[in-house]
Amino acid sequence: MALLLGVDTGGTYTDAVLIRDDRDVLAKAKALTTRQDLAIGVGEAVAAVLAEAAVEPGEIALAALSTTLATNALVEGQGGRVALIYIGFGEADLDRHGLREALKGDPALVLAGGHSHSGGEAAPLDTEALRVFLQQEAASVSGFAIAGQFATRNPAHELEVARIIAEETGVPVTCSHQLSARLNGPKRALTAVLNARLIGMIDRLIGRAETRLADLGITAQMMVVRGDGALMSSAQARARPIETILSGPAASLVGARWLTGVDSALVSDIGGTTTDVALIENGKPKIDPAGAQVGGFRTMVEAVAMRTSGLGGDSQVHPVAAGLNGGVSLGPRRVLPVSLIATMAPDVVHAALDTQLRAATVGEYDGRFVRAIPGQQSLGLSDREARVLDRIGDQTHPLGAVLQTRIEQGALMRLVDRGLVQVAGVTPSDASHVLRRLSSWDNDAAQKALTLFARRRVGSGDRLAPDAETLAQMIVDQMTEQTSLTLLETAFAEESNPFGPPPDQLARHVLMQRGLIGHQGLVAIKAGLNVDVVGLGASAPSYYPAVGSRLHCRMILPDHAGVANAIGAVVGRITMRRSGTVTAPEEGRYRVHLENGPQDFAASEEALICLETELRAEARAAAEAAGAQDISVQVDRDIRVAEVEARQVFVEAFLTVEASGRPRIAQG
Repeated sequence: MALLLGVDTGGTYTDAVLIRDDRDVLAKAKALTTRQDLAIGVGEAVAAVLAEAAVEPGEIALAALSTTLATNALVEGQGGRVALIYIGFGEADLDRHGLREALKGDPALVLAGGHSHSGGEAAPLDTEALRVFLQQEAASVSGFAIAGQFATRNPAHELEVARIIAEETGVPVTCSHQLSARLNGPKRALTAVLNARLIGMIDRLIGRAETRLADLGITAQMMVVRGDGALMSSAQARARPIETILSGPAASLVGARWLTGVDSALVSDIGGTTTDVALIENGKPKIDPAGAQVGGFRTMVEAVAMRTSGLGGDSQVHPVAAGLNGGVSLGPRRVLPVSLIATMAPDVVHAALDTQLRAATVGEYDGRFVRAIPGQQSLGLSDREARVLDRIGDQTHPLGAVLQTRIEQGALMRLVDRGLVQVAGVTPSDASHVLRRLSSWDNDAAQKALTLFARRRVGSGDRLAPDAETLAQMIVDQMTEQTSLTLLETAFAEESNPFGPPPDQLARHVLMQRGLIGHQGLVAIKAGLNVDVVGLGASAPSYYPAVGSRLHCRMILPDHAGVANAIGAVVGRITMRRSGTVTAPEEGRYRVHLENGPQDFAASEEALICLETELRAEARAAAEAAGAQDISVQVDRDIRVAEVEARQVFVEAFLTVEASGRPRIAQG
C-alpha cells in the first residue's frame, strides 16, 4: 500500500499526516508555523510524522500541501507591492468592485488600448506610456497585474503588455484573461491584482517546502490544494496563486467528508487566524457561483462557497468600554498570543509584564509586544515606516518602547499588513491557557497579560473583570457567540428559500436571538440550526461543544479533526477547468474567442465544436501536467438564445470543460 503525505500550513500550526491509500491514518504531527520561513515549520511537522510512523522518506508516494497563506494574507491585507496596468478603461473604473481599495495605494496605469465586445481593437495600445511607467515603477514592485477591456474576447493587448514587461523588467506578470473567461473587467482586474500580490509569498512557500522535503529524502511529486478542493501541481500553483485562496478551508471540507462520511452538514474549521464555514451538500462541497470572497474582496476564482471571518484562536481581543458593564470583542486581526511570544523572548516579555503590573494605572500599550519577521523584502516603505522598522531591528520589544508618537501607530499597522512585523497581544489562546484548557506555551505570561487586561476600565469606572480567570471566561464566551453568528450567517446565506434581508442581519435579529434562548412569553419562539455541524481544528473541542448547545444542533467532533486539512490535502482529485465563449457579432456569423484571437464560422455548431475541441485539449493537458491519470472529461454548454419573430436566434454560448483524474502515485 502506498503512503500519502498531507501537509497544511495554518496561521499558527503546520500539520502533517501520513495515511495509507486504504484509508488508514498512520500518524499525525504538528509544529508551529514559522512565518519568517514557512518551510521550517513544514520540515518540523513532516520530520515528526515520519518519526512517529517509523517509515523511510523514500516510501512516500505522493505529497500534497494545503495552505491558508493566501487566505490569511487577503484577510489581513498582506502581500507584495504591485502595479496594475489597466488597458482601455477610465480612471473611474478603479473605484468599481473595490479595486482601488485592493491596490492600497500601489501604482496603477490607465493605458489606452483594449478591445470591443466582439473582439475587435477599440484603440491602439499605447506602448510608449507603458515603457515610461515601467522605468518609474518597476524597481519598487514585486509583480504586475494586467487587465484589458474585453480581454476575454481578445487577449492580444494583455499579452503584448506582458511581453514588454517581461522583456524590460523580468518581474512576474499576471494577465486577467488567464484567471477567468468571464466578462467584467474591473472584477478581473481585482483578481489579477490579488494574484500578483500573492505570487512572491506562494512561490517562496512552495519552493522552500519542496527543498525541505527533498532534504528529508522525500522525492515524490508535491501537489497543492486549490480553492475548490481539487489538486494542482506545485508549478501551476506558483503561476496562479490566487487559486489557492480558500485552499486550507477547501481541504478541510474534503477532510471532513473523508473523516465523517456526512452527506449534508455545515463544516466549521477554526484556526489561528480565521474561522471558515461552508456547506457539504449531497456529499460534495458547495461551490460559490459568484466567485470566492475573502477579506471583503469578491474575486473571479472558482472556490468553495465559504464564509471566512477573522475569528480564530489568535484573534486580537479588544476591550469594549461602552456601557456600564463593558465586555470584549474578537478579531479580525491576528496577533501573536502573549503566551507564545513569551516562549520566544521570555526575559523581555516577563520583565515588561512585571513592570506594567507594578504600575498604578494600565498603559495604552501594556501587555502588547512587537517583533520583525526576518528575511522579508521591504520595498516601497515611507520614511516613517522605515524608521519604525529600523527601531524594531531583530529583537522583541514592548510595543510602548517602539511607538514614540501616536501617528506611528499607522506606520506600524502598515508594516504588519506588509508581513514585515508581528504584534503580540491577548488572544483566546491566552484565555485557554489561563483556564488550563491549553498548556502548549507559557501559562504564567498568559496569566500576567490577562491580569493587566482585566484592569482596564469600563463606562461605570469599574474594572473590565475582577481577575484573569473571569476575563478568560468572558473571552471564551465571546468566541462562542461570534462563532454561532458565523454559522447562522452561513445557514441563512445557503437557504434554498431566501428570507430577504442580508444573512448577517437575520443572524443578529432579535427574533432569532430570543428564539435561541427559547423565549416563552405571550409569543413562544424557538430557533436553532436544522443541520449537523462538523467542528474542525485543534481548538474545536475547547470551543465548539458550547456552540452546539447555543445553536441546538448536533456537533460532530471527529477523530483527527485537528489535522483534517492535511488529510483533505492528500485524498482529493486533480480537476482542471477551462472555459470559453462563442458570440454572434451578426446574423450568420459565429465567433469563437480563443487565446490567439477570434475565429469566425458560418454555423453555430461548427463554432461550438471548435471551442470544445480547444478547451478539451487545454483542460486535459493541464490535468496531465498536474500528474493526473485515468482522466475523464465533462462538458457543460450554456447556450443563450432569443425569440425573434417566432424563431430562436443564437445570442451567446459559454462552454466549460472539466478534466478530472486521480493523482499519479509514484511506485517505490
